[in-house]
Amino acid sequence: MSASSVKSLVHGWETVRYELLNRKISDLNLKIEGSAVEPYILRLRRELEAKGFLFKPAVYLTDEWGCPDRTPVIGIPFYLADPRLSRLEEEQTGEIEDAKTIMMLLRHEAGHAVNYAFRLWERSSWKEIFGSFSKPYRDFFRPVRFSRQFVRHIATYPHGRTYAQKHPDEDFAETFAVWLTPRSDWRRRYLHWPVLRKLKYINRLMREVKRQKPKTLHRKMVLAVHQMNWTLAEHYGKKADVFRRAARGYVDDRLREVFPPSRADTLLPAVDLFRRRRTELLERVIHWSSLDEREAETILRKLESRANALRLRYPRGKQRSKEMDVVALTVALALDYAYTGKLTG
Repeated sequence: MSASSVKSLVHGWETVRYELLNRKISDLNLKIEGSAVEPYILRLRRELEAKGFLFKPAVYLTDEWGCPDRTPVIGIPFYLADPRLSRLEEEQTGEIEDAKTIMMLLRHEAGHAVNYAFRLWERSSWKEIFGSFSKPYRDFFRPVRFSRQFVRHIATYPHGRTYAQKHPDEDFAETFAVWLTPRSDWRRRYLHWPVLRKLKYINRLMREVKRQKPKTLHRKMVLAVHQMNWTLAEHYGKKADVFRRAARGYVDDRLREVFPPSRADTLLPAVDLFRRRRTELLERVIHWSSLDEREAETILRKLESRANALRLRYPRGKQRSKEMDVVALTVALALDYAYTGKLTG
């Protein structure tokens, strides 16, 4: 390809990008039928049929992956319906779901939909296996990295395999996804793991409900794509701003836990610990997490910046223990953001 052809292609995409960013999402006329994401949905339905299910969850386009609370419908990010929007999403956020990830997430959301459709969480056996559905749901969590009490499913995101530990509802959805995945060989893979009990429970439970009619047929679609009456530029601007503010507040709270107020005679600035021991901290974080050097340094620099802004201090003589606390915090932050995205800003 000649240089002029390359230049023409680049210029062409810049024009398309500009036009897309200045259009309202609701005006893009996005539909699942005939779109790039439809084959994945059809594949999910075939997998459910192969398991003998009569129930097939409804699917719609929205702003992110998810099922509305206790509603058996699956929301899929709108940008997956159009290759141009997928390219724009990757440019704006630095990542895009590949085919493997899309199917993993679809199976996960199908788990939620089945749970809600048959109101499984109300069963005493469900509560005994997975815990209380009414447990407070937190966006951020601190999982046990090598626990064998949970399946390891969503693998594309850093440490995403620990997502089952977030909440009993997520535990069920992840376990269901492993059970549903063709050729997952879960009996052998999880042999001698305590989580095998959960998988066997789902296997028994699905034999019972798969030929039944859902107890809940309500299909409320929260923020369907036709309701998104703002431009793509506004969408990405709001998304970035909300994430930055949420991340800042969360990091501040966690830093205050590591560096609580102290009445010790001599207190040292927490920011100096980050600056003097940056190389050692970076090496330890990389060792204990799957982050690369750039990602680990991004989180450490954010912690350093916030520690400085908050003027946090710690007692002299506690340097080594605080270093380990900082490493644990950094790894925990990587785990916390596994499902929703990387820490930035």
